[in-house]
Amino acid sequence: MAANLPTQAQVQGGAGVTEPGISHDEHAHHDEHHEQSFLQKYVFSTDHKVIAKQFLITGIIWAIIGGTLSSLFRLQLGWPESTFEWLSPFLGKWIEAGKLNPEFYLALVTMHGTIMVFFVLTAGLSGTFSNFLIPLQIGARDMASGFMNMLSYWFFFASSVVMFVSLFLETGPASAGWTIYPPLSALPQAIPGSGAGQTFWLVSMALFIVSQLLGGVNYITTVINLRTQGMSMSKLPLTIWAFFLTAILGLLSFPVLFSAALLLIFDRSFGTSFFLSDIYIAGQALPNTGGSPILFQHLFWFLGHPEVYIVIMPAMGMVSEILATNARKPIFGYRAMIGSLLGISLLSFIVWAHHMFVTGMNPFLGSVFMFLTLIIAVPSAVKTFNWLATLWRGNIRFTSAMLFSIGFVSLFIAGGLTGIVLGNAALDIQMHNTYFVVAHFHLVMGSSAFFGLFAGVYHWFPKMFGRMLDEKLGYVHFWLTFLGVYLVFLPMHYVGIAGFPRRYYAWTGFDSFSQFADLNKFISAAAIIAFFAQFVFIFNFFYSIFRGRRATENPWNSTTLEWTTPVVPGHGNWPGAIPAVHRWPYDYSKPGAAEDFIPQHIPYSQTQSSNLPYEKEME
Repeated sequence: MAANLPTQAQVQGGAGVTEPGISHDEHAHHDEHHEQSFLQKYVFSTDHKVIAKQFLITGIIWAIIGGTLSSLFRLQLGWPESTFEWLSPFLGKWIEAGKLNPEFYLALVTMHGTIMVFFVLTAGLSGTFSNFLIPLQIGARDMASGFMNMLSYWFFFASSVVMFVSLFLETGPASAGWTIYPPLSALPQAIPGSGAGQTFWLVSMALFIVSQLLGGVNYITTVINLRTQGMSMSKLPLTIWAFFLTAILGLLSFPVLFSAALLLIFDRSFGTSFFLSDIYIAGQALPNTGGSPILFQHLFWFLGHPEVYIVIMPAMGMVSEILATNARKPIFGYRAMIGSLLGISLLSFIVWAHHMFVTGMNPFLGSVFMFLTLIIAVPSAVKTFNWLATLWRGNIRFTSAMLFSIGFVSLFIAGGLTGIVLGNAALDIQMHNTYFVVAHFHLVMGSSAFFGLFAGVYHWFPKMFGRMLDEKLGYVHFWLTFLGVYLVFLPMHYVGIAGFPRRYYAWTGFDSFSQFADLNKFISAAAIIAFFAQFVFIFNFFYSIFRGRRATENPWNSTTLEWTTPVVPGHGNWPGAIPAVHRWPYDYSKPGAAEDFIPQHIPYSQTQSSNLPYEKEME
């Protein structure tokens, strides 16, 4: 019965409905059969669903690479006295006398951070689900510009190729940290990784930013202009609000990083001194004067802090959707959730300097940024409270997607609490550049966003591929990952409080740290096990694409528009007219309703027994 509802309503509610600015003729055109070559259909496609899958699979490949790099440097950190001769066939000259080369260690840390933050959690997460869900959930045939959408992916692909090639350079990839602070990154002669590897990094990031801007303009335009009839902003699913605001953040902040990268290229290649001044190398004074490396930090973190929310907000939106669906309850505080997303978006632009408390900034200015940073806990707490209230007394279905969503909330709370510590200038100065910081952002941003990504894949996989992921493998994947994340990052907070500095090749030279050697080994073992647990997901993902159980149109009994499309939506998404929207997206377990969900396109005239007093006027 549930599976039939969307189809019936699509006919009843969707007849004659058009998007603003799109004619019936254009709709009819969409319904025509299009003969496309393999290249047009799967490679240079302008279909948002294919592009979403391209982003997803490229992101998975990058996640494997990024995870492999972290396993390599965790081997070094956990067992600094061991030899790794067995890695020589893979790493070649970077294994010297059985030991990992210290310069290469820095490169591993740098590339791991870059890959995970930008290529996996920005492109792989937002690129995948913004592309896949925006047209489907707002009721549009495709993105506003399919061509720009295609370009967005291929700029990302070109960026990926350049970054990947840099791994094999003679002098190694970039090594100045994912924040690429000058002067280390500005002086090619500083370390091997500041040479060609850094140039490749900058070129790759420039291409990546172009990709993000093309995608962002498209997402914003699509949400504003192509919503189906009745889909007002107050009826948008929270996923779309999250994607929409994320795109605005990216559009306003990525150009600042682009300018920083451009000025850095000038300093490296054309003798300018935007970020350089009064530097001596081997007793020789460089001619650069007047520049400021702190300027670079301001520019970097003006993007860097919104980037945290560019990564996490799409996950917040998807988790809100999945929690409501699987708790069979309306999302608690829908408007408050939108308000908190708006609040987080606004505040994310005025807190960047809390990353710079130790740069010598005026203490008064530091206290202003501290105050603003702590305020951001308010909208974050609103969201957390609303997620928990949504779960409270819900009729919860523990699907894999639901487990990862609950895991997301858990990690967001755990990582958010330590964020309050680091937002306080007096405490941050003590913790700066220790493993406490590493543990904090891996919990609240890295792991949380990964959990949101997994939740999204498990939830929308049936609509992407027409088949179901194996739930049992999903449970194994969840529990190994959930336990692994906590076993890695809880102890890491402790070693951070003990003073362990990040980015150090080894701590064996410090007697005071020797008592933590076993704990460090434990963290490394947990990290490597958690990494290998991800292959359960990868097997499940690729196996289920071809051999998974066949899905129905609406396997989760959800209310949003994407579940009214055929099992696997074709070109144009809906074979006939696009359904109109009559209600908000969270009508679950409504008293008096025939089912425990009422899709958005069902008119109030068909649900008279469950309509609230104010809804009777809309019958």
